[in-house]
Amino acid sequence: MQTVQLLGAILFGLALLHTFAAKSIEQLAHRHPRHAGLFHLLGEVEVVFGFWAIVLIISMAVVGGGENAIRYAESRQYTEPLFVFTVMVVAASRPVLAVVQSLLGGLARLLPMRTELALVWFGMALVPLSGSLITEPAAMTLAALMLAPLVFRDELPEWLKYAALGVLFVNVSIGGTLTAYAAPPVLMVASTWHWDSAYMAQHFGWRAALAVLFNASVITAVLARHLRPHTNSDSDSAPVPLLVSAVHLAFLALVVVFSHHPVLFLGLFMLFLGFTIAYQRYQQPLIIKEGLLVGFFLAGLVVLGGMQQWWLQPIVESLAPTALFFSALGLTAITDNAALTYLGSLIQGISPQSQYMLVAGAVAGGGLTVIANAPNPAGAALLRHGFRDASIGAIGLLLGALPPTAVAVLAFLL
Repeated sequence: MQTVQLLGAILFGLALLHTFAAKSIEQLAHRHPRHAGLFHLLGEVEVVFGFWAIVLIISMAVVGGGENAIRYAESRQYTEPLFVFTVMVVAASRPVLAVVQSLLGGLARLLPMRTELALVWFGMALVPLSGSLITEPAAMTLAALMLAPLVFRDELPEWLKYAALGVLFVNVSIGGTLTAYAAPPVLMVASTWHWDSAYMAQHFGWRAALAVLFNASVITAVLARHLRPHTNSDSDSAPVPLLVSAVHLAFLALVVVFSHHPVLFLGLFMLFLGFTIAYQRYQQPLIIKEGLLVGFFLAGLVVLGGMQQWWLQPIVESLAPTALFFSALGLTAITDNAALTYLGSLIQGISPQSQYMLVAGAVAGGGLTVIANAPNPAGAALLRHGFRDASIGAIGLLLGALPPTAVAVLAFLL
């Protein structure tokens, strides 16, 4: 096993390097048009971890035999990738978006400010906080689709789009901590440590809400002079009947309720697909491709991340509470924060203070990279076309996320 573990760590490191180099690989497609297809494929951030997970399984088969490789692949838990794929497609359907846009548009018109300014603030603040009810992946999907035509446009400065993306990712990561079931890193420890939604609201929720509102207000003020009124491209389509919207919202609610039962939410998804075909005139193309890419990314992270426990857990176990907070903050940037808190849940006799510091650090760092938080690949897939070369650079995202991450750190520590 030690050989396989070392191999897993090396391939995980290569996957991280590939993630940071994805934008440069994408640019090679323009310089070498003969192999543009291959460079476009390898330059897709959502492909990276799935690709290296396949390399890991093949390598395990060569080193330890095919049966061992298959046994390891089948031992992984793929509920989260399947759920993120499902909830992305359902939440991004036209009837759901029409309801959200209508509701937020009505609220925006009541405020004493420009409508587009209010909509950006809602997308950066209220929608991420709603992730505590509808789950973080659904909130990320709705916020990304809502903000794309307003903020992530070609004419905006690139640095400003990265700043907005950083705020969105950080706010979604901490915005789901008002309840005990919506944020993946919280879900991993909630039952083991007996954290309910009342506990989350008391210890995390109000701090997260303050940080979210502050971050959203600052980025909205910075964006103000760059925003212009947005005309709804959906206005020429057939109006969505109330009953159709209600059915879509019911599907979304049921998928969220059964988010830990893949057999049930995938069954509901099949019914949802049938319903969209039956009432196709009220639909737009579903984001099946984007959802599948995100699911592939997260499944690859599950496979590769499962081989990192041997070096991650000793680090988590050996640290004092404050050091644990900042270590979790940093480690989250290179591994999924839910995997990190899961390792913490395995530690026997961990103190309540260390429990808080581990989870606080993990969610505070959830916007630093695409892999730091499960909903981030969904946001990246939906917003990357607003960036140069239709690719999100890892360094740009890191720099954009640092200021809102610092606000989250202060909120959880002070």
